[in-house]
Amino acid sequence: MTDRFVVVPAAYVFLLRPAPMPGGREVLLQLRRGTGYMDEHWAAAVAGHVERGETVFAAGAREAAEEVGITDVALVPWCAMQRTGADGLPIDERVDYFFTATTWTGTPRIVEPDKCADLRWFNLDALPSPVVPHELRVLGTIRAGSTPAILTHGF
Repeated sequence: MTDRFVVVPAAYVFLLRPAPMPGGREVLLQLRRGTGYMDEHWAAAVAGHVERGETVFAAGAREAAEEVGITDVALVPWCAMQRTGADGLPIDERVDYFFTATTWTGTPRIVEPDKCADLRWFNLDALPSPVVPHELRVLGTIRAGSTPAILTHGF
């Protein structure tokens, strides 16, 4: 018999909009600060753990309101990622559910200034550095226009 582990689920929402240049797209990223995990890295503007009894869809919508003050987010499932400690970081076993969204109500803004130092739109072809590694991998699939249904990271 092997030891079983507890999986920590999270929902990520990449907010996308057309870029000023024809054919391009932009993604909204936040600069993490004061969280204790990947501080000073750019990350999805909307992300967080799924709470007990909550669907991943409800978690994405809740996090959108809590982190950037938007509602009615039209969540489009993109992919799932199973991950474990990567880049020498000690983390639990994770399953991350990634969504994209191109429509919502409200204007995204920093709602949690103790966790977010900046919030900006970036062209998918000109992302800032550094970006949280597992999120950068998913952003690459969004830029490419396709992804496997399930990705793994850190194994």
